[in-house]
Amino acid sequence: MQEKVRSTTILGLVHNGKAALGGDGQVTLGNTVMKQNSVKIRKLSGGKVICGFAGSSADAFTLTERFEDKLEQYRGNVNRAAVELAKEWRSDKFLRKLEAMLAIISEDNALIISGNGDVIEPDNKIVAIGSGGMYALAAAKMLVKFSSLSAEEIVRESLKTAADICIYTNDKINVETIDK
Repeated sequence: MQEKVRSTTILGLVHNGKAALGGDGQVTLGNTVMKQNSVKIRKLSGGKVICGFAGSSADAFTLTERFEDKLEQYRGNVNRAAVELAKEWRSDKFLRKLEAMLAIISEDNALIISGNGDVIEPDNKIVAIGSGGMYALAAAKMLVKFSSLSAEEIVRESLKTAADICIYTNDKINVETIDK
């Protein structure tokens, strides 16, 4: 039986004129930590878009590349690129088998793209995916509401909270930002 690769927490938000997306660095296989400093986020479209992934790394890289191609095809229109990728992911015989999720942040957008054909744009412009995603999301919602922290600081602190709770998340955090 093949072990499932787990262990990602990705969180992003658009807050006070700034966008930030971050991820932890842990990769596990079963109950073993295989790597502690993995980078699961990437700037795209000349730094105007940040993409993070959860799930199988090879699948996520494939989907990130496809998303980047869609961004180029639709001249940086993030929403259109996301919808077109989701349609292709859902209908393509090869892509349909890929097991990953993408979190996308731009200066105005926060999206989650899934293999079920979902493109989700949360009302609060906070996206979270992965095993510790809901812990980080809860922390981010509270920090947005009750603190004066920047987008980058909220992402870092929220990911640290997830690392304290989720055994598949560590505190080796990478964050990228976009200024409006």
